[in-house]
Amino acid sequence: MTQNPVTVTQLRSQHPAALIGLPGDAPLMRWSIESKTTGLSQLGYEIEASATQSFESTIEVAVGSGPEQFGIEAPGGSLASREQRFYRVRVETEAGWSDWSESFCFEAGLLSAQDFIAQAITDGSKHSEPAALLRREFVTSAKPVSARLYVSAHGVYDVMINGLAVADEFLNPGWTAYQDRLNVATFDVTKHVRSGANAIGVELADGWFRGKLGFMNKYDNYGSQTAVLAQLEMTFEDGSVQTLCTDESFKCSTGETRFASIYDGTTTDYNFEQCGWAAPGFDDSSWKAAQLAEIDKASLHPRIADPIQEIERFPMRLEQHADRVQLDAGQNVAGWVELIVEGKKGQQVTVRHAEVLNPDGTLHTQALRSAKATDVYTLGRDGRQTLVPKFTFHGFQHADVVTDAEVVSGVAIAISSNTAKRSHFASSDIRLNRLHENVVWSQRDNFVGLPTDCPQRDERLGWTGDAQAFAYAANTLVDAEAFWRSWLIDLELDQDEAGNVAAVVPDLISLQPMPSNEWEVMGRAGWADAATIVPVATYETYGSVDILKQQLGSMRRWTDALHNRRKGEKFLPTEFQFGDWCDPDAPSDRPWEAKVSADYVANSFFAHTAVLTARAERLVGSDEGASKYQAMADELKQNIWAEFGEHARSTTAGCSIALEFEICPESERESVAKILAGMVRKDDGMITTGFLGTPLILHALSKAGYFEEAYLMLMRREVRSWLYQVERGATTIWERWDAIKEDGSIHAGEMDTANEHQEDESMISFNHYAYGAVVDWVYRNVAGLAPTAANPGYRTTIVAPRPASGFSSAEACIRTSYGNVSIEWEVVSCGDLSAVLRVPFGVTAELDLPVSADSQLFVNGESMNNGSSLGYGEYVISVSKPSIVRFK
Repeated sequence: MTQNPVTVTQLRSQHPAALIGLPGDAPLMRWSIESKTTGLSQLGYEIEASATQSFESTIEVAVGSGPEQFGIEAPGGSLASREQRFYRVRVETEAGWSDWSESFCFEAGLLSAQDFIAQAITDGSKHSEPAALLRREFVTSAKPVSARLYVSAHGVYDVMINGLAVADEFLNPGWTAYQDRLNVATFDVTKHVRSGANAIGVELADGWFRGKLGFMNKYDNYGSQTAVLAQLEMTFEDGSVQTLCTDESFKCSTGETRFASIYDGTTTDYNFEQCGWAAPGFDDSSWKAAQLAEIDKASLHPRIADPIQEIERFPMRLEQHADRVQLDAGQNVAGWVELIVEGKKGQQVTVRHAEVLNPDGTLHTQALRSAKATDVYTLGRDGRQTLVPKFTFHGFQHADVVTDAEVVSGVAIAISSNTAKRSHFASSDIRLNRLHENVVWSQRDNFVGLPTDCPQRDERLGWTGDAQAFAYAANTLVDAEAFWRSWLIDLELDQDEAGNVAAVVPDLISLQPMPSNEWEVMGRAGWADAATIVPVATYETYGSVDILKQQLGSMRRWTDALHNRRKGEKFLPTEFQFGDWCDPDAPSDRPWEAKVSADYVANSFFAHTAVLTARAERLVGSDEGASKYQAMADELKQNIWAEFGEHARSTTAGCSIALEFEICPESERESVAKILAGMVRKDDGMITTGFLGTPLILHALSKAGYFEEAYLMLMRREVRSWLYQVERGATTIWERWDAIKEDGSIHAGEMDTANEHQEDESMISFNHYAYGAVVDWVYRNVAGLAPTAANPGYRTTIVAPRPASGFSSAEACIRTSYGNVSIEWEVVSCGDLSAVLRVPFGVTAELDLPVSADSQLFVNGESMNNGSSLGYGEYVISVSKPSIVRFK
């Protein structure tokens, strides 16, 4: 019997593969295909659903025709609470039907408020008091064949059963729009529960719920009482079920965690440690009874995004000083120091964190503002011991340790939402490679549960402007689809009655309003437009319309809010806008006063948002809606250009917005692009744009054919450039281009926003990802791999490398939903371009190679032309006498 050359692999749903306890909607299936034979295509598929992994009986089979491998609703419909369902798929190609794939198991969580019989409990403490310990013992008559723990909290928690952590996760349940949505994590704890005596223990701290939060430095933002709700369901071989729930039978006390703050760090005194408190047999006779608390069960929802976990460890270099030991991780991370010391009972160990050092070698802590970023330990015994903080994280590369104990070693523990790595890039230019890694690490460090502005100071908020600016780059670097879907749910929940979108999500600012009437931050241009830009960016880069279906209502409400704000006039009213924030030519202390008009920017983003909403309507909404929003956009663009066209031509941000958002008419695009390129050349590639203009400018240049000017900006090494940061030793992306000045001094970060709640109004961070948006351009143009709007998710991949002087090679790989698409190109000694392109099954590559008038293009030895399409397979490409960008 001839073996079928096609194999179905990586069958999965839209949710992270490691999660269980998911929403009960029928999952959206996706799969990859591997084949030993080229020239094949998927003609059809069958998806089978079963209640058992053996598929002895079938719930339903879905049959489809065509090439779709992505976003296909699984058969069998919705799942019930706790239900497990198994799926498998086979596909038909020109070679016949493949074998069935390996099975994929999807498990639903508790899907209604009625499923939660547990009661929320608390120890009755106040903010900044020691973390609560809550425990209870229970007995089982046998070892369960299955055990699931469903848990959520107001605050942040760790859970142990029989003294062992149930998962290697941190800061659960994360930060969401707590008033309306609270994540429920489901853990498989079958291995943790044993026959006989057992114990469950929860440690509970302030976290984002009631800890100090925001630049107003306020406590109790969501409530004054922490609480945990946990439900342990154990199923035995005979089919019986035993359920243990949090209630008044739990007892509570405190342990070594005396204080825990997201901003300020953790104080740990091991003299208060209660060893074995989460194991059976512990004497809790002195503990008090837990109190019942309120958690709205209607707000409980299964989590859908990757958990926060350790992603890497960096051994730290130790340097002994007279008064301290200084540690250097060599990489700016979000996380903490795992410290090993040799000491004596009662000795204190203080660890202070910072991103950079002052010129005199001391920690630069001014950028932290009021955040103490300090972990303090008191040793509870003699000897060698490992010190790790709880319920906090810091943004740091350097740390000072002050102690009389001997510091043996330190390791920087980097944490992040554990989104899977999606891409790889390398080139012959080590500076560009380091820039790429800097962007990767800024993304990792600022994806700790939500997309934050920075991981170190007293802020760490989900700024919507930063998120939309970086969305395309983030989606290129990691599999952030579920991350965005989760965050966008909160974005919609936090929209106000008029449909305006918050400047930060979750919307903490509404809970602690800005002190000045000058700042109205709901519905601000380029920030609130995350409501439309992030869903469309996610659709384009991953290929599923699911996120558009989820967010279409939010997109409509935001676009309608903008329209209603005009009150029948041509334009939005003149009002406070962030504008092209941090324009490097703006007054240092007033970064919103950019060169480009805030009114022009606001109306242009309005027009862009209307275009994106019309696009979403065409894909998942209605023709009527598409016509409505497209007409709105067309009218706006015409009015904007008539009113602001001359002004737009006067700044690089204005030109970039006009080109990328198609504000200027087609007849004037060439002249606007020429003006833009001329300004860039005049400035010798120096960056003159802020948070809104910078993500657009290289695309605006290159799409108009001005690659020389785009490379001039990308590869500039002097101040106000990406590579200047690399030259200064940066390992992440800075908030200000001159955060470290040419003389080595550090920017003061002055801000004209002082208020009585903010001890230091400065704004200087060495870990802000917004300007890292450039990495998306690098993948599309240096490496030469880009998705298309018409066939998203890299289903059609544009192959368009643009070699430049100084580059001899580049390579990139992107893990699409269909498989890995990759390219490796090199300018060989004779001056020709040689490349190897790999195209996965289900993807079509369209060639747009750097040919000159004298070039010949060969693919696997056959002459071809640009515009040719290549299917699944590996291709050796050569271009004689290629066009090389000369940018100096």
